[in-house]
Amino acid sequence: MDVDPAEKIITKHRIEKYILRKAFDTSDEPDTQPYLPNHILWRQKEQFSDGVGYGWIDALKENAQKQISDEQMKHPKAEWGTDVPVTKEAYWYRLMFDELFPPQCASTVMRWTPTWTKQTDPSGRAISTHVAKYGNGTQ
Repeated sequence: MDVDPAEKIITKHRIEKYILRKAFDTSDEPDTQPYLPNHILWRQKEQFSDGVGYGWIDALKENAQKQISDEQMKHPKAEWGTDVPVTKEAYWYRLMFDELFPPQCASTVMRWTPTWTKQTDPSGRAISTHVAKYGNGTQ
């Protein structure tokens, strides 16, 4: 599909995937039933991890706070070397990983960290566009 790259740019008036969304928008065709409700068609894209809903993410964070002590955060496992989780949630996930996989597996895993942010929260809602959209981060 040959689309002018300028048409794909996100602007103040054009959200991500605008061309695809517009293809399914029947609002200018009064006799055509909509393919999708407008609140679905035009909702903001979510980071993959946030697709489960913010309530689920909040519950995981709360549980991590209960599972991981401040003392554990101060004294991480020696075998982690310099690859120490910086949040209780990440620490909890790392413990689960260690329980399920042999130690040599840790060296095969690379953590994806976007270069444009210093964000440590794995949830996309911590990114500024989501904060602006959802206020305090819950919807």
